[in-house]
Amino acid sequence: MSTHGKPNGKASNGARHDDRDYEDSVDYVTMTIAGQLFGIPVLQVQDVLGPQRITRIPLAPPEVAGSLNLRGRIVTAIDVRLRLGLEPKPRDDHDMSIVVDHRGELYSLMVDGVGEVVAVATKDFERNPATLDPLWREVSAGIYRLNDQLMVVLDVSRLLNFATREAA
Repeated sequence: MSTHGKPNGKASNGARHDDRDYEDSVDYVTMTIAGQLFGIPVLQVQDVLGPQRITRIPLAPPEVAGSLNLRGRIVTAIDVRLRLGLEPKPRDDHDMSIVVDHRGELYSLMVDGVGEVVAVATKDFERNPATLDPLWREVSAGIYRLNDQLMVVLDVSRLLNFATREAA
């Protein structure tokens, strides 16, 4: 994935940047889950995958969909919909995953769709609003208000921290 491509000085979210603004921006890989836009910092993303054969893991938490083999490495597949307290999506040919590295282990975050890489100005970052679902607030680093939608920034380490949720 490319990061800062700036041929026309325009970020992929439609906002224009001068050189000073451009240096103070962060790139996010966008994804949709149940119609909501989410983002993960591009530097945390290892790969983007289409449909994969997933092997169920007995006695795993419900949000752990199973494991898959990615070029000889075992990757744990996480159903992000279930982690966010949403209804499961029926598996189909359009399943997408974003592979991230967390503490030396690979995780495949199963999402409804993967979008593009957007560059957003760091000055536009906002804390989680009080109205954000408490479960989403638990795994979100904050938000960006883009042109016509809200992008929730996922905190990968908190998203993958199942221990705190099970203890509650």
